[in-house]
Amino acid sequence: MAYLAFYLLVGRLISSIFAGQIDKDDIVGSASSILLGMALPIAIGGVALFIVTVRLGMLGRIFGPQPIRGRGWMWIGPALVVAAIIAHVTGTEWSSWTGGQIAAMFVLGACVGVVEELATRGLVIQILRDARHSEKFVAVVSSLVFALMHTVNLLSGMELSTVAATVVYTFGFGMCMYLTMRVTGTIWAAIVLHALTDPTTFLSSGGVDTAVGTSSSSGAIAALVTVLLVVFGLVAAFFVRGKVREPQHTFAA
Repeated sequence: MAYLAFYLLVGRLISSIFAGQIDKDDIVGSASSILLGMALPIAIGGVALFIVTVRLGMLGRIFGPQPIRGRGWMWIGPALVVAAIIAHVTGTEWSSWTGGQIAAMFVLGACVGVVEELATRGLVIQILRDARHSEKFVAVVSSLVFALMHTVNLLSGMELSTVAATVVYTFGFGMCMYLTMRVTGTIWAAIVLHALTDPTTFLSSGGVDTAVGTSSSSGAIAALVTVLLVVFGLVAAFFVRGKVREPQHTFAA
């Protein structure tokens, strides 16, 4: 909650400082609008989150090898995410975007991937594991926290129905990111997939709050894979097993 409050405060401050360079009616309408209106607040929030992580002595554990590995079926999670990314890439009308917008989108994706994974698959999971919870509890609660983070979109004027759909999707996606971390043994895999998911989704749909179209075969495939991803994430929550048996040692950064 503290991070979200800080992020919203920074966002408002940046919007007032760079009001002339941020198009509030079309936030993705220019590279400067994407970078200043979307990426910069996340990056600044990420710096604050990084400092907190260092102060808590969790940096080494979060970015180091995972203390518990996954089972073979868990590879379905990252496989679905990769399939969705490929479908979005092939279904994007690249000619409708400038080179600057595309580059800015991937900068935004990098910021989102690092910061949101550090917050949820990093700090939240580490805190829950240190509290000796089972991995099922860790997976569900961390994914739920990730999903509920997106309710702040209500403050930006997003419709309630869209926010509700986003929360359901992000829970499923969060579960897939958790499974990605389990089977690869590192948070970096989840960061990379997350960093590619957001920009390719935005570029494919044509905006931040717009659903991916189904007018093309690639769009239809992307929509289908997204549904499968959500369903799999919800079902997977019932099958996660395991527990970190021994308290993890704290490594100062």
